[in-house]
Parts: sequence; structure tokens; C-alpha cells
Amino acid sequence: MDQSTQNPMPPAVRQGYMPRTRLAVSLLFLMNGFVTGSWAPKIPEFKERLGIGESVLGLLILVFGIGSLVLMPIAGGFIARMGSQRVVKVTAVILSPLLLVLTLAPNVWTAVPAMFLLGGFVGAMDVAMNANAVEVEKSMRRAIMSSCHAYWSLGGLIGSASGGVIMAYLGVLTHAVFITIICLIVLAIAWPMIQADQPHPDAAREKLRLPMTPLPWIIGIIALFSMVPEGTVLDWGALYLRNELGASVALSGFGFAAFSATMAIMRFAGDHVRDRFGAVRTLRVCTLTALVGLVMAGLAPNAIIAIIGFALAGVGISNMVPIAFSAAGNMPGLAPGIGLSVATTMGYSGMLFAPSLIGFVAEHTGFAIIFTAVPVLFIVVLLFSRHAVHADQSGGGH
Repeated sequence: MDQSTQNPMPPAVRQGYMPRTRLAVSLLFLMNGFVTGSWAPKIPEFKERLGIGESVLGLLILVFGIGSLVLMPIAGGFIARMGSQRVVKVTAVILSPLLLVLTLAPNVWTAVPAMFLLGGFVGAMDVAMNANAVEVEKSMRRAIMSSCHAYWSLGGLIGSASGGVIMAYLGVLTHAVFITIICLIVLAIAWPMIQADQPHPDAAREKLRLPMTPLPWIIGIIALFSMVPEGTVLDWGALYLRNELGASVALSGFGFAAFSATMAIMRFAGDHVRDRFGAVRTLRVCTLTALVGLVMAGLAPNAIIAIIGFALAGVGISNMVPIAFSAAGNMPGLAPGIGLSVATTMGYSGMLFAPSLIGFVAEHTGFAIIFTAVPVLFIVVLLFSRHAVHADQSGGGH
């Protein structure tokens, strides 16, 4: 019998819906999303304050991405040696004041290391909190990864929605101090409840190196090909609706809003779906839904149909990444931090770097072709989807 069709998480041994450890890891995701979301409304002020153009700003945002990609694998190595609890605490403490540090940066040369550290510790904390979520899944014997990512989306929404208002009424520096205080309060609440975990038994003897087996890289490709379309909608959806489908400025913002809303809602529901049907079947249905949604957006005759397509794509993409991350943290014979650092690094590199390449291609082809062609990546996800069975191992050991 195919492993993917079995109910992977026996209900008899499950804990309650929200034990302290689950609340703690949910708060960590909320905090990380809040910092990331709070950065978005600061970008115009940051650009103006430093007196830089779009190209220099683009390079600084690239530095943010490079910081993430450098520190993510390092965090994975430390998690393997020390456990995720210690690493997530350290990275969260360092991350808390970094938007304030960036706000105080007087020129481009000080902004470069501040951007590198901000991107680096957002990424490092990301690996650590995902590894901790895997440990909580194992202890609870039920899927929680999708709802953790929903809390991240919620944090991003709160940060981006409140940032502009706070800066307009209270000023830029007050906003940065406010973010730091909120982060430290959230961290103080979560701190005593964070799931304790042991280092991987072989990690102390191993040198920090990338895994040589193909499975982590296959899961990494699933994460990468799930996140490239997400980044494409995030960065280029509004421009496509405005320039190619004639949407108003107000309407063009609804593309990503519809995508985000369906994604957040489905992430809160995703764990129950995965518990019921198993990771492989859930991933396949999600991937097909996302494929249909993006093709619908790319072929849309008007903005309304495209927005419905983006909303459908959000339903599909919502649980693809959490399933990939659960699978990465549960690979047999591999420390969770190592597998997760591969999946998160590959996934986020797709979200950080692919949209700029897509923007260059779209200058010559238009975005309609891009949104119709990007779903080809989902076919690769479908081909590799049977490997998502490892996500179900969080329910009952290997």
C-alpha cells in the first residue's frame, strides 16, 4: 500500500490543539513575519533619506537577499549541533533591533552591513523556527507547519499595514523603536515555552557540510519551484494588471491582496487537510490548483478574471511550501537543521532572485506570457511529489 494514502498521524496519541510549545513557535513565526512586513513600508523613506536611486536601492535589496543565503546554511549547521531552541532564541534576539539599526544608518556604506544583517537574521531565524516547528509536530503527532506559515503571513500583514500609518503620525524613528519593543515583548512571552530539542547525535562528530544525498536537493527543488511563482505574483502582479489589463491603480493592488488573503486562510486550514489526506495527495491537489490559477491569470481577458486566477493560485501555493519544509525537516538520517537549511535556502533564493530575472525577460515578452509559462515549474513539483511523504513522518517518527 502506498505510504502517502495512509493516515499518517494516529489521533489516539495527539496532544491538545494549542500546547505551550505550539503557541511559542506560532509567536516566533508571527514576529519574523512582522519584521519582514514592517520593512516594506520603510523602503520609500529609506530611499529618500539616503538620497539613492532605484538601481542602488535594488543592489541594497540584493544585499538583503545575499545576507539570507549566507546565514541560512550556517544556522542549519548550528541547529544540527546545538538544537533549534538555542539557535532560534539567539537569532530572534539579534533580529529584534535590526530595523532600528537600519533606520539609524546615516549613509549607504553603513546601510550595506545593516541590510546584510537584517536579511541574514531574518533568514537564520526562519530556518531555526521551521526546525523548531518540525520538533513541535513530532511531539504533538499532528501537522502544524501550515498554520505556522499562516502566522508568518499574518505578521507580515500587520507589519506592512501598520507601518505607513505609524510613520505618518509618529515618525520614522518612533516606528523603528515600536517594532523593536513589540518584537521583544512577543519574544519574552514565547521564550519560556519554546520547544526544547536535542542536537542530532552525529552532528557533533560531523564537519559542517552540505548533504551528499539527492533527497534534500529534491525537496529543495519543490520549495524553489513553489516559491518562484509566489515571488512573481508579489513583485509583478500589480504591474501586469495595471499595464497589460488596464486596471486602475486601486484595482491593480487587489491581485496580490487576493493572493495573500486566500493563502493565509488556506494555511490555517492546511494542517487539517494534510492530517486527513496525507502530504503527498495534499501537495498534488495544491500544485494542480496553483497551476490552473496562474494559467487563468496569464490568459485572462480582463483584470477581474486575472485577480480570480491569482486568488486561486494563492489557494494552491499556500500549503506547498509548508509541506516541503516539513519533509525537509523529517528526512531519515539527516539532522532537521541541515535538510531545512537546504530547502529554505533554495526556496528563498527563488523568491529573492527569480523575480528580478523575470522582470528582465518580461521587458521583452510582457507579463501575460510570464504568468502562463511559470506554471511549467509546477509540473516538476508534481513529478517529485511522492518525496513529500517524509512530511508525514512528523506524526509518528521514522
